[in-house]
Amino acid sequence: MANHKELEVWKESILLAKWIYFITDKFPRQEIFGLSSQMKRCSVSIPSNIAEGAARESDKEFIHFLYISLGSLAELETQIILSHEFGYLGEPFDFTKIINVRKKLLGLIKYLKKDKKEFGK
Repeated sequence: MANHKELEVWKESILLAKWIYFITDKFPRQEIFGLSSQMKRCSVSIPSNIAEGAARESDKEFIHFLYISLGSLAELETQIILSHEFGYLGEPFDFTKIINVRKKLLGLIKYLKKDKKEFGK
């Protein structure tokens, strides 16, 4: 597999993590070890699992780590919704970044699964 730093989904997920750090810095102080911390961990987990999967020997292992990234992305989305419900986000949240990362993860999974079927791996 290509170097993870060359993958668009990894690049997008890095930007998402940076953005989550930016918005959670504005959360109330009492959330430093709560929701803010969870959101930061989830956002970092996404590119981290992409990188770990890309470093594995097989596409099957890579796909497994991409699914873990999808799980972290779903957790993050839920935490963003909760943050909005709690009034920590001043304006309606733009889910474009989340949607883009999800589409790219699903596209890469589909590509890797198709490649595996075509070449009998």
